[in-house]
Amino acid sequence: MTTTFTQPFNDSPLQGDYTDDQIIEMFLAVRCKSSYTQRNYSKAIEKFRKFISHKSLRQVTWREVEAYKIGLIKGYCSITGKPQAQGTVAGLLAPLRSLYKWGSDPNIAIFPHNPTTSVQSPKVSINSQNHYLTRSEAGELLEQLKNQGDRNYLIGLALILLGLRVSELVAVRPSDFHYDPSGKFTWLTVVNGKGGKRREVKVPNVLWEPMLPYIGKQSVPALETAENANHKIKDKPIFPISIRQVERIIAEAALQCGLGKKVTPHWLRHTNATLALLYGASLQQVQESLGHSHMNTTQRYLHTVEQLKKAAPDFVEDSLRDFF
Repeated sequence: MTTTFTQPFNDSPLQGDYTDDQIIEMFLAVRCKSSYTQRNYSKAIEKFRKFISHKSLRQVTWREVEAYKIGLIKGYCSITGKPQAQGTVAGLLAPLRSLYKWGSDPNIAIFPHNPTTSVQSPKVSINSQNHYLTRSEAGELLEQLKNQGDRNYLIGLALILLGLRVSELVAVRPSDFHYDPSGKFTWLTVVNGKGGKRREVKVPNVLWEPMLPYIGKQSVPALETAENANHKIKDKPIFPISIRQVERIIAEAALQCGLGKKVTPHWLRHTNATLALLYGASLQQVQESLGHSHMNTTQRYLHTVEQLKKAAPDFVEDSLRDFF
């Protein structure tokens, strides 16, 4: 995303120097690294601006933000008039919190205050505990995707084995792959993960070998030569499709193989974490592979894994087995 400003920045900007459009442009350019995040934040902020059409962003108080939140929950701010889910409301408020936190920083001082600090977000239940596929279900899904063609199979396999976010998957390019110093193992550099963070994810051979025809061995430079001009011609997204298309591919495959679950690409990320922990990976390994900023996020999967292992009732059953 190319950012342009109609007025030059001053060394000592005053609050009245910038229009709301310019403020949003600056915020998106500085705080939102991925185009996916920029697009979603831009839509959320624009939705709020329509709600406060009579005011500028600087004039907003906690009352407008609170009224907006209630309007979303009650359905007043929806075209259909239907109430928004708690998670949706929290997701629409998050960009506003980030915008005002950034703009009210004393070093930036675009906003006189942060009106979102007094507004509480709806409590969102953590449902990732049940949003995963079992080992056999993952196998059935992959088999169905394989029947649809190599591309769909590789998409599903990459999501399950690497635990990528769908936005990360569609952004993967040939130059993002590299061999380790021994030349035995392949790694993927996730260039622009959540929050603009980079991370390294090991690519199992069961994925790498069928993916090679897609990208060509000549398009996999060593890490230090990944930007070599000789590779730039071929350095386009491996899966040049939209996030929505990936979501449809996964959802339709799950429906066709009769899983009875509304599977999304993010379910496959949960599946990756659950299976990794269940089969012996450490919390730190899973955290690094998935790119979680905080260990607490990764620890959520432990509850699911513990449920899959032997539980307290199983031990009681063992103790009373002679009576059954």
